[in-house]
Amino acid sequence: MFDLVAIGNPVYDEIATPYVHTEGRVLSGCSTNACLAAKKLGLPKVGFVGCIGKDYEERFRGEMARYEVDLSGMKLAPTTGGFKLIYDITGNRTLDVLGVSGKILPEDIPSEYLEARVILLGPILGETSLDLIHFIREKSKALVFLDPQGMIRQVDATGRVVNHGDVEATMKYASLVDFIKPNEHEAQEMTGYEDPFYSARMMVGWGAKVGIVTLAERGSIIAKERNFLRILAYKTFAKDPTGAGDTYAGAFITKYLSGANLYHCGLFASAAASIKVEYTGPDFPLEEVEVERRVQKLFGD
Repeated sequence: MFDLVAIGNPVYDEIATPYVHTEGRVLSGCSTNACLAAKKLGLPKVGFVGCIGKDYEERFRGEMARYEVDLSGMKLAPTTGGFKLIYDITGNRTLDVLGVSGKILPEDIPSEYLEARVILLGPILGETSLDLIHFIREKSKALVFLDPQGMIRQVDATGRVVNHGDVEATMKYASLVDFIKPNEHEAQEMTGYEDPFYSARMMVGWGAKVGIVTLAERGSIIAKERNFLRILAYKTFAKDPTGAGDTYAGAFITKYLSGANLYHCGLFASAAASIKVEYTGPDFPLEEVEVERRVQKLFGD
């Protein structure tokens, strides 16, 4: 049985921050980073579903093989997805599209993947649909974890990505998943409320068992029923925020599957994300012993 299956296209991005500028494109993407985080933290069986173009197929296979991620759900597409990300000194970013890959359909998911313990939906630009979530719910007993970033992104006439949330759509997504994790900007678009505590509560009220809103360097909020957990961020020097939320998701799921409570899961995820922002690209070091060391520091704070 697979522990985690992540569904969503990989991307090869160009990234520029005040401290980092990539030479060419580097592997990223919500499902990709979540898979890598989970494997690095010791989750035994991790599978991937997504579309990759022939231009990056060999490189992608090689990079994922290093961490023994199963690629039975990989599908070839005419192009590989990607963005040009530029961050300013305050952490705000722009995303310009470098490529858009294919759609993910129910028949793209191997039958053994539907028996996974957790299925993570991590689209990057509209490649998953509400129908796909319905299919997973009908065919699988897995816990479903949704990172909705790619469900609210649109591309304007200049090729720039803009967020456009829809409260009615959010209500439908939330009613079908066990965990939902937007960042604070996405949560505001999706719920119509600026207060992240209220956004988290709304998503739980609409049906999700757990609502998580990440707040970058201010940590995160976890809501369950009528209760809130305030999760601190581990203070570090963030060279590149790309993939922090994805790593948070992969680490959270890994710790949750170990039987930990939500508070420990949140601290573990926050600590793991603090390591990701210190590096760029898929080969960031992530070891459980260092994550737990940072967790103990957060417990102390």
